[in-house]
Amino acid sequence: MSADYVLAIDAGTTGVRSRAVFADARPSVASYREFTQHFPIPGRVEHDALEIWAAVVATMGEVIAACGTPSAIGITNQRETVVAWSRSTGRPHGRAIVWQDRRTADTCERLTAEGHLPTVRRTTGLVLDPYFSGTKMAWMLANGVTADDDLAFGTIDTWLIWQLTGGRTFATDPSNASRTMLFDIGALEWSSTMSEILGVPRRALPEVRPSSGRFGTTACDGLPTGIPISGVAGDQQSALFGQACFTTGMAKNTYGTGSFVLMNVGTSCPEPSEGLLTTVAWSLDQGDGSPTTTYALEGAIFVTGAAVQWLRDGLGIIASSADIGPLAESTPDSGGLFVVPAFTGLGSPWWDPYARGTVVGITRGTTRAHFARAIVEAMALQTRDAVEAMERAGGVHLSELRVDGGASVMDLLMRIQADQLGIPVRRPVDQETTALGAAFLAGLAEGVWPSLDSISRRWQTDRLFVPSPEDSPDRRAADELHTTWLRAVERSRNWAHD
Repeated sequence: MSADYVLAIDAGTTGVRSRAVFADARPSVASYREFTQHFPIPGRVEHDALEIWAAVVATMGEVIAACGTPSAIGITNQRETVVAWSRSTGRPHGRAIVWQDRRTADTCERLTAEGHLPTVRRTTGLVLDPYFSGTKMAWMLANGVTADDDLAFGTIDTWLIWQLTGGRTFATDPSNASRTMLFDIGALEWSSTMSEILGVPRRALPEVRPSSGRFGTTACDGLPTGIPISGVAGDQQSALFGQACFTTGMAKNTYGTGSFVLMNVGTSCPEPSEGLLTTVAWSLDQGDGSPTTTYALEGAIFVTGAAVQWLRDGLGIIASSADIGPLAESTPDSGGLFVVPAFTGLGSPWWDPYARGTVVGITRGTTRAHFARAIVEAMALQTRDAVEAMERAGGVHLSELRVDGGASVMDLLMRIQADQLGIPVRRPVDQETTALGAAFLAGLAEGVWPSLDSISRRWQTDRLFVPSPEDSPDRRAADELHTTWLRAVERSRNWAHD
């Protein structure tokens, strides 16, 4: 097979997927490899960056063998995960520290006590939470990594660009840079102030280039040379782009390992919003040296799909992740059971790194089905918390929510979500929008797709889930469920604090 296509690398939290996205919209070709999750002690999560790179080479190789050489490569990635490596040898300094890792909670608490939170909010749009990259880099520097001219710090996109170009390009894009706690999202450059606060040298950080534009070409063993790398975005911003949310006020939720609600808020950087993150959505190279940057508000939920994995691997309640939908649907409700999956703390709108997973409401009659139903409900309830905070901050009411990610295939979850939000939930035909967004960004830069309008026309609805009428018993039950959920959340808060 040979056709005009863009190869999207989706380097996620649990695995790498390489996918061919064809210009003529023919069915995709993809390859996937999982990689090892390392949990050295409670609260720590690590990856082997070389194992991730090996998965990229293997999956890209399989797609290229099936489809021929692509027109361009787009990269999307788990965002806040940090790799440190030597520029001279290309070898990582230990394992990557994953976005879920909580080892810097005390550092964040100290920085808050020292009065740095307002500066962090104003400069970076983020909060002082171990989720973000900056304190992970500071931890590395305090634990054996030397801050010399040979040091390279990067998120996974930067690591892959470096590897793909044979060490010729050390770069990232603004969507990933804005997740580090080191990037000034208004000035769109690395912040000297944040570098000083965190003790991370700017010389160790990559060049920041537009999300859509050429980063370099392939020059590595095991892959064809000369392929343009022309699109880069963090996974959630990439999904927003893949969902064609190009107009201010459009929003999406991705149900992956965690869930992430993003709303396009236009080209002006907004003020910090309580309980939410302000982030760069993407930056498009206009061809005249003046890229246009779009911003987003984000509600970050740390654990949704990971809770399904916990039911499967930790408790043995289900044999495969696909079993959760039918099992949850086998009971009309959760029997009063609530599971708050704060396994690595709580994200939006609580931002509590000391929260821990909580199960409340167990009775003698609690069954496997009730646990499955409670996990599905928790996905929708956490999303409602984030969306309500977003609506309060933006002064707008969402008219609909576009959804994607693995759990979005569950009709039950989508029905619950629509009733919890009171707005339509729209699921696209192509639900792998994270990879799709990376392909669109790269293809836009290389002329595979001529405009944003051409991308919008390609987006199609698979199914629309409409909420029950406002005064119906189902909507009243949804509101009662949410009220009780908030009580359960309070019981999970601040649990692990000394």
